[in-house]
Amino acid sequence: MLFIASFLALLSFSRAARFGGRQATPTTTGEALASTTVPDYFQISPPIFQGPTVTGSAPFLAETNPAPFAVGNTYVPNAPLETSEPIAGNTNNGSIFQLMGNLSPYFANPFPQGFGVNEYPIPTGANISQVHLLSRHGSRYPTSSSSQALLGQTIQNATAAGYKFTGALSFLNTWKYNLGAEVLVQKGHQELFDSGVLHYYQYGALYNPNTTIVARTTTQARMRESAEYFLAGFFGLNWEQNPQVKLEFIIEQEGFNNSLIASNACNNSNGAVSNTGSTAQNQYVATYLANATQRFRSMAGGFNWTVQDTYAAQELCPYETVAFGYSEFCNLFTYQEYEGLSYSLDLEFAGNNLFQSPTGRAVGIGYVQELLGRLEQHYITASNTSDNVTLDSMPSTFPLNQTLYFDFSHDTNIASIVTALGLTQFATYLPPTGPPAGHTPLSSGIVPFGGHFDVEIITAPHPVSESRPFSCTAGNSTGCYTSGGTTKYVHLVLNQRTVPLGKSYAACGNRVDGWCELSTFIAWQQSNLPLARFDYSCNANYSVVPYGQVTNGVPVS
Repeated sequence: MLFIASFLALLSFSRAARFGGRQATPTTTGEALASTTVPDYFQISPPIFQGPTVTGSAPFLAETNPAPFAVGNTYVPNAPLETSEPIAGNTNNGSIFQLMGNLSPYFANPFPQGFGVNEYPIPTGANISQVHLLSRHGSRYPTSSSSQALLGQTIQNATAAGYKFTGALSFLNTWKYNLGAEVLVQKGHQELFDSGVLHYYQYGALYNPNTTIVARTTTQARMRESAEYFLAGFFGLNWEQNPQVKLEFIIEQEGFNNSLIASNACNNSNGAVSNTGSTAQNQYVATYLANATQRFRSMAGGFNWTVQDTYAAQELCPYETVAFGYSEFCNLFTYQEYEGLSYSLDLEFAGNNLFQSPTGRAVGIGYVQELLGRLEQHYITASNTSDNVTLDSMPSTFPLNQTLYFDFSHDTNIASIVTALGLTQFATYLPPTGPPAGHTPLSSGIVPFGGHFDVEIITAPHPVSESRPFSCTAGNSTGCYTSGGTTKYVHLVLNQRTVPLGKSYAACGNRVDGWCELSTFIAWQQSNLPLARFDYSCNANYSVVPYGQVTNGVPVS
């Protein structure tokens, strides 16, 4: 296990009160001007340990947007992205941007069935007393070593060598790869600002201006800015001048414990044993993009176009759209091929981060320990997981008296937290040959850009009936409560839809509202902790097993 005892030995720096998008210079270290005013873990500016920060070209959608796409078509204004392009095979007016897995711009879960339970209002007499938010960052550029950047260089080399693309690919003759790397795009800023506004409307009354709120994020540039934009949406642009609102930055770097990016403390999560989802993904990609690859080869002028090129081109659709507002890559693919993209990303997450990963539980278990610490009112003074004990043992950085908790993390980390929480309704085996009947998108439903889950703690004056009627008002409370005293509940909301806890843990009951008694939930999570086998899962030398043999987020015994 990694420890961070040296964390507080880092220099402290002055705090510059400011808000807004920053065009940061690349840095992967903690260089900054030294001061003694504010501890480094509350420092807003200059940033430290923010990772690569490469920006791309500015968009010019007013000039590049081809909408309305054909003479006589109804014009639909972009808002702000152009997403109305015609897609072959889209007979039910579906949105391809909800079929892009973790690359989907944020959307509230749109499926009529949600996660399998209806939404119920809070019954009269009950109240939400506490909320724990865990949010992903907003839409971003591809990572530094992405297949999209490689394709950009490959196409540039091909056109320079004299290859001529034709037909639907003719735009590649003059196309250039102009994306940046790693940092948020403007759409990502908007997603997190909008999320802050949403959460203010949802939970603003819980904010007590006389008590301090400590929000937590990592030092990576896109994580910092996501938290900053969220807080601006919730508290207003002057949140940095509010002495009761603090943003804590936990170092995102190998060698530092951090439950919000726990893979840095789990060696095997970055190795072959936790990569079987990518293997299953590649198997399926070769199948569902076979026809598209043949189409593109016929228009590539003799250039050796591969299925990997096709997949990178398909992912350029969401990346260019969120960066520039529109992408010519989008209408190269059919709606059914976007359904294939969605499933391919589901396979990747299932095998690399969720229940088919041997480190799925281990990577997420540190956050679960922190959640229990808050719910049970105790600090983390010792841990054998990814928790940063230095910070989690101090009231200033791990307060226990907040009504609102705001944490910001990454998609893979959130997927592992879902696994560590034991939410087995997301554990269904996904065959690499294709989606099972009735499959609904998994990764886009859990971790779109800006995705979030909220753990609501609800206090009721009496036990709430498992089969309560939909409306429980003062004038219509028959069947709403059963006999007994004050009872607390957990209500888990994922991308604005209820996750029924009884589907994953029988002790919660088959409740119509999907809630679980808080005491039952805590006991359930306490029993989950040893299942993660953190040290063995993360550090032991065990063999890679084929995708699908791991079923519970831990190595096969």
